[in-house]
Amino acid sequence: MEIFENNEIKITTCKKGYNRYTKISYPVKYGIYSEIETKDHIFQFNLNNEIVRAKGKGDSWLNPSEWLKRTIGNDWIYYSTGGYSGVFEAIGEYYLPNFPYLTNSLIGGKPFKEPIINEIISKWSDIINEVSIKKKLPARFKYFINKILLNSNKQLSLKADTLIKILKRRISVLPPDARHVDYDVIPVNISHGCLYNCKFCRVKTDESFSLLGMDQISHQIKKLKALYADDITNYNSIFLGEHDSLNSPSDLIMFAAKQAYLQFNFKHSFMGKANLFLFGSVDALLNKKKTDFDKFATLPFKIYINIGLESADQETLDILGKPLTTKKIIAAYKLIRDINIQYENIEISSNFIIDDNLPKNHYVSILNLLQKECTIFKNKGDIYLSPLRINKPSRQELFKFNELKIKSPAPTFLYIIQRL
Repeated sequence: MEIFENNEIKITTCKKGYNRYTKISYPVKYGIYSEIETKDHIFQFNLNNEIVRAKGKGDSWLNPSEWLKRTIGNDWIYYSTGGYSGVFEAIGEYYLPNFPYLTNSLIGGKPFKEPIINEIISKWSDIINEVSIKKKLPARFKYFINKILLNSNKQLSLKADTLIKILKRRISVLPPDARHVDYDVIPVNISHGCLYNCKFCRVKTDESFSLLGMDQISHQIKKLKALYADDITNYNSIFLGEHDSLNSPSDLIMFAAKQAYLQFNFKHSFMGKANLFLFGSVDALLNKKKTDFDKFATLPFKIYINIGLESADQETLDILGKPLTTKKIIAAYKLIRDINIQYENIEISSNFIIDDNLPKNHYVSILNLLQKECTIFKNKGDIYLSPLRINKPSRQELFKFNELKIKSPAPTFLYIIQRL
């Protein structure tokens, strides 16, 4: 780590943040990064010299504990406190992500309407350039700033486009369990489309389910390694996409996971033990054998699988256009419970829908299922409640969420849809 400081600017290179994701009520930053601090701003950069976090200072900034984060997909996300305890109870994290795009959140404000937010996002490089040229910097720090300025907003947008080209599409939704690593995942698609294409879904494609070949997956991993470049050491997690990768043959899942672990050098990641996230459908789960999960358990990952159950009420399932019976939903939840108990490094979470206009028995069926079948084991098996409508929060939905959370024997949280 090197530091340069004068009365206008402070530059710190190769600063070490936390090397383990944690739940804590004050702001922490993860990984190895560099920082430029001026009188009015703090900017942080990854090991590729790309801006990843920013915040203002002084009275003009919304809250000294809140900040902006930029994703590999070039979305800026504003992390707000929301009153800490209320946010933690709702989403299981102390900070609430606010997005510049429509999502299904029942809570949160509109920080992207604030002038200070948009000024930082659009003019961060101008601010750094203006401050840096006022004072003569040592050559190595001037070189560092020049590398940063090469990664302009235009270049960062082009890099996000490259990610989409590698994956053949944008990742429209990440599993809710990715919150455990602040959504810092490397996406590797091993399949496309979805098994059901449910009528209610607003974030998935209408494609039928299809598989990628091993050669395609290997090529994708190679391209991703080059894209993430030096900053790959700040990652320890992959998302095996797309919307139902659990429906893929187990050997393909094993192949992709092992290749990613090896090529991304997760064994030596600054962020420690590796994680694997994926979505699965009810049928994909029920069709897997015990021997499949025995194989998964040998992988060098903590594995998080998210299953969309949506409801245990047949009328609701029909309204949602989900082609399943309540018998399958119940069988899937029982299997989820058993797997969570049996496998130390595999955790399966479940999604259910909430909405004002669903049949009353929908909520009764959820509670009946959880209260009858749920077995608490090491606090595993989170339940996520997802508002059906995008960006149309209602007091009734929030009330229903709170009611279900209080009565649920399992850890229960809002599922806030985040893309990459």
